Amino acid sequence: MTCRNRHCPKCQGAARAQWLAERQAELLPVPYFHVVFTMPAPAGEIAFQNKAAVYAILFRCAAETLTTIAADPKHLGAQLGVTAVLHTWGQTLQHHPHIHCVVPGGGPSLDGTRWVACRPGFFLPVRVLSRLFRRLFLQELQAAFAAGELGFFGALAHLADPTAFAARLNQLRRTDWVVYAKPPFGGPEQVLAYLGRYTHRVAIANSRLISLADGKVSFSWKDYRQNRKTKVMTLDADEFIRRFLLHSLPDGFHRIRHYGFLANGGRNDKIALCRQLLAVRNAPTDQEAGDDPLTKCEIPVCPHCGGTMRRVDVVPRACARDHPFRCDTS
Repeated sequence: MTCRNRHCPKCQGAARAQWLAERQAELLPVPYFHVVFTMPAPAGEIAFQNKAAVYAILFRCAAETLTTIAADPKHLGAQLGVTAVLHTWGQTLQHHPHIHCVVPGGGPSLDGTRWVACRPGFFLPVRVLSRLFRRLFLQELQAAFAAGELGFFGALAHLADPTAFAARLNQLRRTDWVVYAKPPFGGPEQVLAYLGRYTHRVAIANSRLISLADGKVSFSWKDYRQNRKTKVMTLDADEFIRRFLLHSLPDGFHRIRHYGFLANGGRNDKIALCRQLLAVRNAPTDQEAGDDPLTKCEIPVCPHCGGTMRRVDVVPRACARDHPFRCDTS
C-alpha cells in the first residue's frame, strides 16, 4: 500500500516514470547542459524560515538569469528552454538550497527563423551568470521584505529590523555566488537518466541507507572535498529524522518547473518549431513508442506501491509458484 506522500522515497516510482515519458517526447537532438545555481549560507538561513517565498525567488531568478544572458546577442542571441529542479539538501542532509537546470545547448533565434547553437562544449559564461543571478535575487529579496512577505524567528529575529536586514543584504552583495555548468551530457539518454535520479526524490535515496540499529541510522555519502570519496555517517534516529524533515516543502509548492520554450503555455508548438528549425521529425507517438510509459522509460516499478524496484536476487520458478508476489512495505 502506498502513502502517496511526495516526500516518501518509496512512493514516487510511478509518478517519475510518467513524468519521464512526457519529457522523453520533448528531447531534441542537441547537446544538453547542466547548470546549478546555489546561494550562500546567509541567504540559505533566510530561505529556511521563508521556504515558499524564497524558493520561488530562487526559481524565478535562476530562470531569468539563463534566459536573459542567452537572449543577449553578445552571448547566444537565442530563446532557451529550461527544466529546473529544486534541491534543498547536501550529501549529509543538511539544508543547502540550490537549483539544477537542464538546458538544451541552443534555441530558436529571437525572431524564430533559425536555430542558434552554442559553441561546442561551452554553454554560457558562468561568471556573468553568477553576477546577474546575485543581483536579481537580492532585488527580489529586498522587495519581498518591503512587502512584509518574510518572517524571522529565533536566531534570525533581529533581521526583522530594516537596518539589520540591509546589513545582511550588503554582506550578500560582497559574497561570490556560485553558479557552475557541468560538461554537456553525452546524449538524450543521459539527460533522462539524470532526470530520473533527481526529479522525484527528496533528501536521500533508499540505496544509500545502510542500517538501523540501536536507535542509530547509518548511510553512505560522498565527500566532494576528498575527491568524491564514499564515507559512512551514523546519526541518532531522531537527528536523522530531523535532517530529513528539513527538506519538506510547503503544501502545493512545485519543485519542478519549466521556462522558455519548455514553459507549459504553448510548449508543444514551440517544440515543434525547434524540430522544424533543426530539420528533424516530430517525436514518435505513444502508439509508435509503446503505450506503457513505464516500459518506455525502462524503470522497474512495483505494481503495488509504485516504488522503484531493485533486483536483489532471482527466485526459482518452483518457489515462485508456491509463493505469489506480495508487496510488503512494512
